[in-house]
Parts: sequence; structure tokens; C-alpha cells
Amino acid sequence: MAKKKNRTMLSSYTIIILLIIGLAILSWVLPDAKYQTETLDGRACVEQFKEDDSSLTSCVFDSENLSAEDCAAKMSEDEDAIPSSCTTEVLENGSGTVGATLSQVLKAPILGFENAIDVAIFIMILGGFLKIMDKTKALETGIKVLVQKLHGRELWLIPILMLIFSICGTTYGMLEETVGFYVLLAATMFAAGMDPLVGSAVILLGAGSGVLGSTINPFATGVALSSLPSGVAANQGLVIFIAVVLWLTTYAISTLFVLAYAKKVKKDKGSTILSLREQQKAEKTFGKFAEASKEKAHLTGKQKVTLWLFALTFVIMIIGFIPWGEFNITFFNSFTGWLTGEALGDWWFYEAALWFFIMSLIISFINGYGEKDFVDTFVDGADDMIGVILVIAVARGASVLMSQTFLDNFIIYNASDFLSKLPEILFVPLNYVLHIVLSILVPSSSGIATLSTPIIAPLTANLGYSTEVSIMTIVSANGLVNLITPTCGAIMGGLALAKIEYSTWFKWAFKVVLTIALVNILVLVLFSVL
Repeated sequence: MAKKKNRTMLSSYTIIILLIIGLAILSWVLPDAKYQTETLDGRACVEQFKEDDSSLTSCVFDSENLSAEDCAAKMSEDEDAIPSSCTTEVLENGSGTVGATLSQVLKAPILGFENAIDVAIFIMILGGFLKIMDKTKALETGIKVLVQKLHGRELWLIPILMLIFSICGTTYGMLEETVGFYVLLAATMFAAGMDPLVGSAVILLGAGSGVLGSTINPFATGVALSSLPSGVAANQGLVIFIAVVLWLTTYAISTLFVLAYAKKVKKDKGSTILSLREQQKAEKTFGKFAEASKEKAHLTGKQKVTLWLFALTFVIMIIGFIPWGEFNITFFNSFTGWLTGEALGDWWFYEAALWFFIMSLIISFINGYGEKDFVDTFVDGADDMIGVILVIAVARGASVLMSQTFLDNFIIYNASDFLSKLPEILFVPLNYVLHIVLSILVPSSSGIATLSTPIIAPLTANLGYSTEVSIMTIVSANGLVNLITPTCGAIMGGLALAKIEYSTWFKWAFKVVLTIALVNILVLVLFSVL
């Protein structure tokens, strides 16, 4: 392996912590939030109390006006107590931010862990599953056989796999679900004479190009359309058409960049962008696959069955995550969810985690592992994922702090006022830039759509601009950011599994992302003026 000078790089944890500190400072620099009072009836008062009793200023019980403290105490003591009315403080949208406290900054990563607990459990069990697979040697041998069969044609895998991932991205927003594929693709590309970054790029840019150009993705385009306020309409067919153009152009750009880098590395290992430390980690983790590929490979009958079960595990997971009901597909309604508690199409990470655990048991049984072998191996695999889980949790912490300080609210409301004064030719690119900034703070596609659409869509309609373009501006800008932002748990977790430092990924992906952004803006501007 080519030797390279070992670069000193900030860890993923440090990068995210610095971002959290930066957000905290920003919350103090921006104007303070303002509040106004609001009178609620009894039932609404109770609901508000359950949500946030700190906003109560007073309430009325039996014609007696009580202080906030007495009101809260009375409703806490008696669950059936319902005041005739109450007065609350309500944040004026976009008025300002609330300065982050030291405790909020320190607790942000911990609350991020709470926020990401579903993903964390899934990844931990995924680690156990992969360790069981590693013990069978089926995956190692399977990769060896694949590389030998593709000898001289390994690069064909890149556009094919990226297309498959992108289809999953544009239809149902496959992103965090890709975490399980990073080890497999990193190992495959390493064995094929490339490096783990190629495998990571295939997954991230493949799925990411689809999410960026979400056509029928209910978590992005679907949420945006459903968040349109009354009186604001959008042509869904036109939205999908714009999405298709964004999807295919982004896929084409991404594929060309990945192919160019893969060819360069395959021709000369010394041209890898990975640091010496990353190369050493890759060699330690994936080197056995490369060495094995040099030997004549043959899968045993038991290994073939194991690989089929391995593939089935991921296929069922994907089917389980796709919200079939959103597409008016009722075929899976007959699946009652007797195994996981939820029917296929209604799965989330808890159901996926249970499914992987069940398949771990089945694969262990087929390969003749005893109880002790299974437990020891599975626990070792789960332990290997602790670092990945921690980086995802810390990344979520940035979003938690941003929400606590109302930074997202402030930015969107004040930026909309600025955008209203611009001609359409400038409105589109600056709206795109605005949502790049917002998406760094709110990486969730459904979150940004819910936050932004009710504000930006009416503004766009009132100005006489294209609502359809505005919707896809929100969706595509968010998709672009989730190709590179450290606040995206899927990125940080996937890169950690592939043994790639975030700073290395940022350095390589920056040119790709910039090119995609420029083309995206051009496409959106063209649709806005047509």
C-alpha cells in the first residue's frame, strides 16, 4: 500500500462539538425573542399545561384569578381540574432567539442520544448481525467470488449500485437506512482494488441524489405538499417532473465523479485521498477481503444459504420501510405484523432491529453455532458499533440545541422578508442558499419541509412565482446538504463504519456538491422562468 504523510485531522466528535458551541454563541448574538400573551379556554389550557407549563402566566378557577405557580400546582394535584380560562406567553414567530444556557450546550449531545435512540438500537443490533456474518466467512467468500467474476469489469458496479440506491432515495427517502450497507460496499470496493471512500460515495451520493430529487418520497415532497396552507395550491405532476430532472442530473454528476476517482485509485493506489492513518485502518478492517480475492474462491452449500438469508434480510428491511399506503398500494395490508408488531410498510428502526436480531439467530442456527458462540459473537459486534452510535448521537445534539434556541424559527421568518423584495431570477438561487443554511441546522427532510413550507409557499404564491419550484427548492437544498453536513447521522455513522474521517469526505465531496448545487440552481431557475 502506498505510503502517505499522516495528516492531523479533527475528529468527527470535535467538529460537531465546535458546531454546537458556534450555534450557542449565535443564539446570544442574535436579537432576543419576544413573547405575547394569549388567552385560552379551559380544554386548550390543559393541553398547553401538559406541553409546557412554564408558558402559563395565570388562570381562572371558579372566578378566582390564580398565579402561574398556583395554577400549575392545582392542575398537577388534580388531573380532572379544568380552569375556565388561562393566559399564556406565546413566542412571536421570527422575533428573535433565546440564548443557550451552559447546561443546554453540555446536555445537547446527551439529548441527541435520546433523539437518536431508535437509530442507535438498530445500529447496535446491526453490528451483532454483521459479526455473525463475519464468523460464517460467507460474506468474505461471496465478495471474493464476485470480484473474481467481475475481474476487469469491477467499475460496472458503481453506476448500477448508485442507480439502485438513488431509486430507493427518490421513492421513499432512503438515507439513514443505508448505514447497514457501508461495511459491505467498503469491503467490496477495497477487494476490487479501490478504497473504502469509493464504497461510501456509491451509497451516499447514490441514495442522496435520489433524496435530493424526491419524486414520490412521502418524507420530503409528500410532507412539503401536505404542509401547504389553505389557499395555496401546487401542481403535483409538475413537482414530480421537476424532481425527476433534479434526480437524474444529480445522479449523472455524482456517477461521473465517483467513476473518475475510482479509476484513478484502481490504477494507482497512491492517488487515494485517504490519509496514512485511514489507509492503515482500512487495511486492518478490509484487507482480508482483498487478500482473499487473490485466492480461488468456492462457496459451500451452507455459505450459499447464508448469503441468500443475508440478502433477504436487507430486502425485507427495505420493503418494510417503504410506506406503501402513501402510494395506494394495498398488497402488504394483509401482512399483519405478527412477527415484529407492525405490518410491512409501517416499519421503523425498532422493527428493523428486531428483524436483524431474528435473522442473526436463524443464520447462527443454520451454521451450527451454540448459545455461547452466538452470544459472545453478537455482543462483540454490538460493542464494535459504540463509536458509530456516539457520533450519531452527538450529531443529533446540534439539531436539539437549534430547536431549543429557536434559531430555525428566527432564520426562516426573517429571511422570508428579505426574499420578498427580490425578482424571481434572484429569488430562486437565494431561496436555495437559505435552505442550505437551514438544512445544516435541520437535516431532517420532513422537519425542514414542515418548518419552511407554510411560510415560503404563501410568500412565493403572493409574489406570483412558481410554488412548484419553491417546493423543490426546499427539498433539493435539504438533499444537497445531507450529502456533506456533519449534523446528518447517516453520514457520520456510515463514514465511521467505512473507516473514513469526516474531514476526508468533506475534502473529496466538496467539488461534487458544489457542482450539483450550481446545476440544481440552474434547473430551478429555468423552470421558474418557463
